[in-house]
Amino acid sequence: MFYYNIQPLLINLCTSLSEISFTFNKLQDSDLWFLHRSIHVDHPPIVPTLTTSYAHGTSSSSLLYSTLGQTLLNAAERFPDREAVVFVQDGVRKTFAELHQDRAAAGLLALGLTKGDRLGMWGPNTYEWILFQFATAKAGIIMVAINPAYQVNELEFALKKVGCKAVVCPSHFKTQQYCDMLRKICPEIETSSPGDIRTSRFPDLRSIIVLDSRQPGMFHLDDVMQAGSSSFQRRLQEIEESISCDDPLNILFTSGTTGAPKGATLTHHNLVNNGYFVGKRIGYDWRPNSRICIPVPLYHCFGSVGGSVCMAIFGISTIFPSAGYDGRANLVAIETEKCTIIYGTPTMFVDLVNHPDLEKFDLSSVKAGQEGIMAGSPCPPQLVKQIIDVMGVKEITVGYGTTENSPVTFFASPLDNLERKTQTVGYIMDHTEVKVVNPSTGQVVPLDQQGEVLIRGYCVMMEYWNDREKTDECISKDGWYKTGDIGRLDTYSYLKIEGRIKDMIIRGGENIYPAEIEQLLHTHPKVKEAQIAHFKIPRYVVFVSSYPLTITRKIQKNKLRSDMEEKLGLKK
Repeated sequence: MFYYNIQPLLINLCTSLSEISFTFNKLQDSDLWFLHRSIHVDHPPIVPTLTTSYAHGTSSSSLLYSTLGQTLLNAAERFPDREAVVFVQDGVRKTFAELHQDRAAAGLLALGLTKGDRLGMWGPNTYEWILFQFATAKAGIIMVAINPAYQVNELEFALKKVGCKAVVCPSHFKTQQYCDMLRKICPEIETSSPGDIRTSRFPDLRSIIVLDSRQPGMFHLDDVMQAGSSSFQRRLQEIEESISCDDPLNILFTSGTTGAPKGATLTHHNLVNNGYFVGKRIGYDWRPNSRICIPVPLYHCFGSVGGSVCMAIFGISTIFPSAGYDGRANLVAIETEKCTIIYGTPTMFVDLVNHPDLEKFDLSSVKAGQEGIMAGSPCPPQLVKQIIDVMGVKEITVGYGTTENSPVTFFASPLDNLERKTQTVGYIMDHTEVKVVNPSTGQVVPLDQQGEVLIRGYCVMMEYWNDREKTDECISKDGWYKTGDIGRLDTYSYLKIEGRIKDMIIRGGENIYPAEIEQLLHTHPKVKEAQIAHFKIPRYVVFVSSYPLTITRKIQKNKLRSDMEEKLGLKK
C-alpha cells in the first residue's frame, strides 16, 4: 500500500498560515487599500467596506458576451408561447416566437440598407418600434431613437448629425404630423421613387418607411415586410454571424434639457449587459413570469433597456398601456393585464398617486408583486412614501444613471429599508466603478462629502456620434465618464444625488442645489410654509399651473429658466 507522511506538509502549512496572519495583522490600514475599494453587489451590501469615495461593484455574475439579436433568439427558444409584448390600446399581442421573426430585418436589407447604416425610429410607443429595434440589431444597422416630440428644426438637426439613411414613422400622432414635417425639410420626397430620395440637404437619406398609410415617395411597412426574399434571408444570416458585441447598436439623443442634444452611441455589449444586471437587481432572473407596465417612452433608455432589452434577456412580458403617456391608461393596463411591476418617472408616479379615479381600479396584481421602478430624474423622498402608502407598492425601487452609461449605474434593492429608498438612488451596479471627486481638482473626496460623480466600466458609451470634442470633454483618457451630477457616497456605496453642477447657485459664498429646495417643498402637500437656511431662500417665487416638459416628462430647466427670466424682467 502506498503511504505518504503528510505531517511535515501540515506543519509547514500551519507555519505559513501563522506567518501570513502575523504579517497581515501588522499591515497598516493604508496597506489594505484593495480591501476598501471594492464592494460585492450580488446582494445589498451589509458590511461597511469603503473608506473613501471610490467603489468597484464586484459580482459573481460574469458579463454577457451576446448581441441583442441573440438574446431574443434565446428567449424565443425557451419561451415560444409566452407573451413578449402587449400594446393595450392598439390591441397588439406578440409571443416571443412571433416577435422573433426575420422578415423586417431582411426587408431592410432588400431596401438597400447595409451593416453600419443608421435608421431613425421616430414615433411613440407602438409595436413597430420594438419590431425595428430588433430588426436593426439583427441586420447590423444602427437604430437612432428620435424623440417623437421633435419639431422640424430638431428633426433636421438629428438627421444631419447622424446621417440617417432611412426613417421609420407613423404619418401622424396627436398633433405631430410626421410626414408633413419630413416633406417640409425634404420637399424632394414628393417627386422621388420610394427608396431613391436624393437631396443635398440630407445626402445620406434614401428611404422613408410609413407605418400606417401610403404616402408619395415613401415605403409602407407592408413593402418592407414583403421584400425580404430568401436571398436576403441568407444575407441576413451571414451578417448576424459577423456582428460583434462591440459594434454600435443604438444612438440615443440626450434629452437636451440644458442644451443641444448629443447622440450617445451605445453598443450591444453596453445595452445587453446593462439590461442583464438591471434585471437581476430587480429579480427577473427568479421571477420570469413578471408582467411590467411600461408607460415610459421607448425612445428613452428607461423604456428600451429596462423594457424591451430586459424582456429579451429574461423572457418577461412587457405591457405598454398607450402610445403616449396617459395616466388612466396605466391604471386600465394594470387592472386588465394583471401587471406585477410598474415603471415610471417621478412625474408619472405623481400623476398616478393623485389620479382622481385611482380607487376605482383593481391594483391587486401590482400590490401583490409589490414592486415599482422609479428613475429618469431626481425622486423626491415624499413621493416614494406616497407610492407605498397610496398605491400599496411596498418595494418601490429607485435607480440612477445617464443615457451615456447605458443607462443605469446605481440601483436600489427591493429589500432596502425606507431610509435608503427615500434618501439614496441605491448602490453601485455590477462591474461598474464610481468615484466622487472635487470638480476643481479631480481628487477623490472623503466619504459622505459632495463632489462630481464619475463612472467607469462596460456601461460607458463609445462616443457622441460625430462629435469628438464633446466626447473628449466628458470621457477622460483613462475612461472615466463625467456625469455632471453632484453626489455623496457612503461606506456601503449607496449614493445621494444632490444636484447638477450646471444648476448650482452660488449665494453669499454658499453652494446651493435646486434639488435640496425641491425635496424640502415636497414634504408638505400644500407647501404652506418652509423653513430653509436663510441663504437658500429664493429671491423670487413664482406660482405656475404647469412646467415645460420633455417627452419623458422631465422638467426642461433651461426653458423654465429662460421663461422666468423673461417674466421677471431679468434678461440681460
